[in-house]
Amino acid sequence: PRSLQAGSMNTTTPTTHLVLVPGFWLGAWAWDDVVGPLRAAGLTPHPVTLPGLAPGDDPASVTREDHVRAVLDLVAGLDGRVVLVGHSGGGSIVQQVADRDPGRIARIVYVDTGPLVDGAVHDSTLPEGTSSVPLPSWAQLAAQGASIEGIADLEAFRERAAAHPGKVATEPVRVSDPARLDVPATFVCCSIPSAVLRENASREAPFHTELGDVRDATWVDLPTGHWPMLSRPADLAALLVDAARA
Repeated sequence: PRSLQAGSMNTTTPTTHLVLVPGFWLGAWAWDDVVGPLRAAGLTPHPVTLPGLAPGDDPASVTREDHVRAVLDLVAGLDGRVVLVGHSGGGSIVQQVADRDPGRIARIVYVDTGPLVDGAVHDSTLPEGTSSVPLPSWAQLAAQGASIEGIADLEAFRERAAAHPGKVATEPVRVSDPARLDVPATFVCCSIPSAVLRENASREAPFHTELGDVRDATWVDLPTGHWPMLSRPADLAALLVDAARA
């Protein structure tokens, strides 16, 4: 913690930790251009590489529970306020973490993503037993609504991307504690404007989201592609600072 002195009185400002969970195919490296501004703002970022995504990992053996447990273990070791940041497929991971320990989380920031309903899966089209999911072609991603707008070095992105554990994509999201919906949430909308999302997102297909059930929601637009940490990192960092201080 940092001690701030005002006259003869000492007050302590607790550390605010931002746990940065990237989406599919990404590691902690995806946040490289975001963590500097967060530190400069007095926050403590923790960019995450989830199990199965580090060089040499075997993605076939990794489950959704492994990803949730990795973030839970990280949070358990932090002293201070905890803000969870989940991008894309990382959104349901931080959602499940908050479901397990809602009282520990000060806020969730969903970056171009949202919480899913219990039982939803990320990709129901994958065959049973899929061991890993490689990064699709840019054309395939575009067809799925994942725009690469604003990413300057697509070659580096593809070189660093790792195949995602298949079980994480096919195993259902499991949430059960209603208190998760009391955790304040910020929705950073990139691919879909917030006005459109708020009007159309529902618990039914194709969204399968419970974002409409979150009781304290803040909506922010950041027009860019699906990977704002790569296309507009400084702007994303500024929004994360605002969310962490809310």
